[in-house]
Amino acid sequence: MSATTTTAPVLTAKDFATDQEVRWCPGCGDYSILAQVQKIMPGIGVPKENIVIISGIGCSSRFPYYMNTYGMHSIHGRATAIASGLKATRPELSVWIVTGDGDSLSIGGNHTIHLLRRNFDVNILLFNNQIYGLTKGQYSPTSEENKITKSTPYGSIDHPFNPLALAMGADASFIARSMDRDPKHLQAMLTRSHQHKGASMLEIYQNCNIFNDGAFEIFTEKGSKPDEALFLEQGKPLIFGASQQKGIKIDGMKPVVVDLTDGSTSADDLWIHDERDFYKAQALIRMFDDPGQQGIHFPRPFGVFYETDRACYEDVMAMQLEEIIATKGKGNLDKLLRGREVWEIV
Repeated sequence: MSATTTTAPVLTAKDFATDQEVRWCPGCGDYSILAQVQKIMPGIGVPKENIVIISGIGCSSRFPYYMNTYGMHSIHGRATAIASGLKATRPELSVWIVTGDGDSLSIGGNHTIHLLRRNFDVNILLFNNQIYGLTKGQYSPTSEENKITKSTPYGSIDHPFNPLALAMGADASFIARSMDRDPKHLQAMLTRSHQHKGASMLEIYQNCNIFNDGAFEIFTEKGSKPDEALFLEQGKPLIFGASQQKGIKIDGMKPVVVDLTDGSTSADDLWIHDERDFYKAQALIRMFDDPGQQGIHFPRPFGVFYETDRACYEDVMAMQLEEIIATKGKGNLDKLLRGREVWEIV
């Protein structure tokens, strides 16, 4: 009798779509992000039954309904906590967290930073539209200063978070940024996030065309994008501009913008991007409009800012449990609850 072999079916983006009506506002950037996630899923090499999408609360958090995988629409700000528990108990799963700037940086801020420092092998997709969309347009932790909204009619006096600087401070092992209106770049960043072993933080600029339309237009429109967006590539100089006529070099300890057409500077003089450089990554992440550096206007970087190798929480936990069982045997829960200090009343 000859042996029979079965091969796994070849999946497409349609295999990751559900029969649910997608209920976002027409023109919302979430549609593009959903499409790019569905497009990259067949190529990551993970069976559908081993992929889990976990979300919190917000417009973006409807994501699990539209992905033909396992998923959970959880509670406000706690998607990161739930995903941590899932990954700890089922480390073989590919876990994706879909969250917004309000969900992950306001009520869920504490959970976000602790997931990053623990370095669970999960992927965080932070949809940043600089507004609360689901609750109808209040300012969020990433809204710019003096933002006029329903909750700040005279302008917000809050200083906004830089989400990637927060991730850097929490020792995230992978930090990247993309945008909803650049499908190819977003697909590349989603793939890189999956490939990284550890906690991946991918900030995605997402347009809310109802309550904050055009917040990132300067980085997405054809006329302004070349001069305002800087795309990072490993081992390549920082060059931007419509005709690649501008660059960034290090002058002493500070980055400066230089003209590559006047003959004074060549590409060899420029800052070469290195995703493993911890110190330069911090400068790139802080290259946020004009960070007070003598009036210099920098482009906004997109791509992978930083990646490093660090042990994942779930792996270390499993090793610790194996070692304890091997040396001490299985624990006694009653004894543990009883504690070490016991008094006998006579």
